[in-house]
Amino acid sequence: MKIEFEELNEKDLPLVRKIYEYYVENSTATFHIGDITIEEIRTFIPINHPVYKSYLIKANETVCGYCYLAPYKNRQAYNRTAEVTVYLKHEYTGRGIGRTALQKLEKDARFTQVKVLIGIITGDNIHSINLFTQEGYTKCAHFKEVGEKFGKVLDVVAYQKFIT
Repeated sequence: MKIEFEELNEKDLPLVRKIYEYYVENSTATFHIGDITIEEIRTFIPINHPVYKSYLIKANETVCGYCYLAPYKNRQAYNRTAEVTVYLKHEYTGRGIGRTALQKLEKDARFTQVKVLIGIITGDNIHSINLFTQEGYTKCAHFKEVGEKFGKVLDVVAYQKFIT
């Protein structure tokens, strides 16, 4: 399978929204509940940013997901840290695309001031936890019972990797 990354643009946000809506409606991978607007998406996915890159992911020339780096916190002392996020269309999971996306974002981070990548994952998202650990991320935090979705109380875990 040929995996390619195309820089995310404003025109791509409706497609990103459609991919993300699956997870909003069907999973605990995100804590968003209900409709999400393009305006809301703009608040957490950087577009055309020199440090925090965002991409559409294509498998054999078909869009299968998106990924991005985002500021960990909006304080200058955190500029060396970025949050890494990958979302795939449900039917494309388990094919190694997420691994390729993480590697792409890590490569991008190496060419910036970013030295630490953090993945924030719902505690019951075993597939994402396995992906991050297989790619060399280590667990650095565990927040117990901080969210609730679909009547289920959820933990959040954080995994980090130092980029050298």
